[in-house]
Amino acid sequence: MLLVIDVGNTNIVLGVYKGTKLLYDWRIATYKDKTSDEYGLLLEQIFKYHGLCLKDVEDVIISSVVPTLMHTLSEMSKKYCKSEPIIVGPGTKTDMNIKYDNPREVGADRIVNAVAGYEKYGGPLIIVDFGTAITFCAISRDGEYLGGAITPGIKISSEALFSRTSKLPKVELTKPKSVIAKNTINSIQSGLVYGYIGLVDYIIERMMEELKDEGEVKTVVGTGGLSPLISSESKYINKIDKLLTLEGLRIIYERNK
Repeated sequence: MLLVIDVGNTNIVLGVYKGTKLLYDWRIATYKDKTSDEYGLLLEQIFKYHGLCLKDVEDVIISSVVPTLMHTLSEMSKKYCKSEPIIVGPGTKTDMNIKYDNPREVGADRIVNAVAGYEKYGGPLIIVDFGTAITFCAISRDGEYLGGAITPGIKISSEALFSRTSKLPKVELTKPKSVIAKNTINSIQSGLVYGYIGLVDYIIERMMEELKDEGEVKTVVGTGGLSPLISSESKYINKIDKLLTLEGLRIIYERNK
């Protein structure tokens, strides 16, 4: 079995593959202070619950945007899975030409998404990842990573609103029935959800214009934990693939094993 681990600022998403089949996937909170043993024991419990055994994991691949956890998870892999993990970063074979001023600056998660997106849907392609930050990535028709945009995620904006205002309450991130709301809670939900739909669609629209020389962009993929909330109302997002990053990790593993 192959264990794939995608480390984000808010959540760690894990998956177990047997060949090309994803058997299980899990989402746990990212805790920067947890030790390798704490993560290892937690993983053992999760595996046991599903009738799996960590000893059956043959290989591990990790992508991370949290540098402080790389050593922790690498040690966890070596101790509990008896495997030296592949760490996605400079030097990892992706078969993707990165057209960035400094390719080392591109987050591992963005490259992993791009590899999976191009493999599954072809190009030209736009991928929108709804995580702690929202990332927009453009891939050419020939599978080159062209660049993109980064904005604060919807949770970051909502937390900023609640912490900077005395009377506005915390609200559930859900779509209200209408933009013109009749109470404070729905008004906040309206501003957050419909506001971000507008933000996302405008950036996609501008990216499509800039990609005209690549041909028509037929596929715009939404991924990440909050992708269904915004993608369902977007004019342009026509694929929701919440586990795109896990699939990208599997593909990159195959290219490096």
